[in-house]
Amino acid sequence: MPVISSSNITRSQAITDIIQSVALEEAALSHILNAEGEKIQKMVAMADVTPEILLQTNKSVEPMVDSVAQLETVLKQKLDLFGGCSCPNQPSV
Repeated sequence: MPVISSSNITRSQAITDIIQSVALEEAALSHILNAEGEKIQKMVAMADVTPEILLQTNKSVEPMVDSVAQLETVLKQKLDLFGGCSCPNQPSV
């Protein structure tokens, strides 16, 4: 677990840190979705797979994909908070 300690960071650095944390969360979510996709691919590649098994696999993957979609919405809202944010006395990028 990351350790968050108090410090005297600038507003600009705090915003950068938040944006970087969103990027890390996005990377983690992409790994989760990739794993779910690999699960489906393995099931489809099975020689004796039945439509029922494929439906069960789909049902097992669906809640995870829904959860990831909800988290994506939260992450977008988090980024939107800083969309029009400006930091005085900081160089523009």
